[in-house]
Amino acid sequence: MLWSILLLALREIKRNVMRSVLTILGIVIGVGAVITMVTIGGGATAQVRDQITGMGSNLLMVTPGRRLGPGQSAERVLFKVSDGEAIVTEIGSIASVAPVSSKGIQAVFGNQNWSTAVTGSDNNYFTVTNRFIRSGRQFSDSELRSGSTVCILGDTVSKKLFGGQAPLGENIRLEKLSCQVIGILEAKGQSSMGTDQDDLVIIPLRTYQRRISGNQDVAMFQVSVQQGASTEKAQRDIRLLLRERRHLSPSDDDNFNVMDMKEIAEMLTGTTQLLTALLSAVAAVSLLVGGIGIMNIMLVSVTERTREIGIRLAIGALEREVLMQFLVEAVVLSSFGGLIGIVLALAGSVWLASILRVPFVFNAGIVVVAFLFSAAVGVIFGYFPALKAARLDPIDALRHE
Repeated sequence: MLWSILLLALREIKRNVMRSVLTILGIVIGVGAVITMVTIGGGATAQVRDQITGMGSNLLMVTPGRRLGPGQSAERVLFKVSDGEAIVTEIGSIASVAPVSSKGIQAVFGNQNWSTAVTGSDNNYFTVTNRFIRSGRQFSDSELRSGSTVCILGDTVSKKLFGGQAPLGENIRLEKLSCQVIGILEAKGQSSMGTDQDDLVIIPLRTYQRRISGNQDVAMFQVSVQQGASTEKAQRDIRLLLRERRHLSPSDDDNFNVMDMKEIAEMLTGTTQLLTALLSAVAAVSLLVGGIGIMNIMLVSVTERTREIGIRLAIGALEREVLMQFLVEAVVLSSFGGLIGIVLALAGSVWLASILRVPFVFNAGIVVVAFLFSAAVGVIFGYFPALKAARLDPIDALRHE
């Protein structure tokens, strides 16, 4: 019986192909939009997690300045190198500490120039931030102690200044500072914030302090916590140590921040997930519109086929059989829309992922839910027209012209 009803439904859909296509268009758009939003949002969330992880394992960022509140000013008391040394020696769970100071500078080689960020640090910087030397070498101990004019280039700076040339051994100019290129970093690509992680030049911290900043200050510390150790405890220990070294009384607020990259990752992933949910909710409205379209067309179909329904009822068809016929027709329409929407959404998601440079993350759950929801739309919005058809009086239906 169900098979015959399904064949009748397919026959009616085939009889009015254009109307059927226009009817399911709302379902196609709704299902396609929801799946696309969730898939791209999932890819963006995965990218944020990967990039935060790629910035360093168990990474803490120690920056100067208090967290602003009502009536507070942005007080910035910079660090000294000895603060980083104290963190390593006095807190047992710390693996390494990289002092970091940066400034935007124009890099020049020959007739090529490029505006980039110059970072003063030491070899701990490469360990803490998970950066690797593609060619060349790191700084030697003597270069770090003496403040030698040597530098390591990010991939972007290397390409902009040297193109296809080999930069190792060449000298570039950073404003008035001339330094020799001793290494090239492996490319890391864009960060989750959209910044180019390869657009930097690294020089020894002492060189930066003597030749660029003109002082002994350190702008921030990047701290790597040992594997298995609690980053929350390390965060508390660093805070207590720096309060002591900065001679802050119990009533004084911190004039520095110790941020866990896990917190930043959770904040960013939470934001992307919230935006994905909001966009998906907006896209789901199309399913409601598509359901209303199905109800409208099914009501028209009942009116057009009133005489046919009367004949079926007159020769012995049961009300539930007529009800089932129109209900199956509505479900078939919405299911077709759901299937077409799924195919288009997956194809569109792959294309958008490549354009937006986010990973394509297939979410089987949202595909199944979207299809079941589209079928449910057919049941919900097709029930009233089907019920109307089933309750037609056979005599009145036969008189209908």
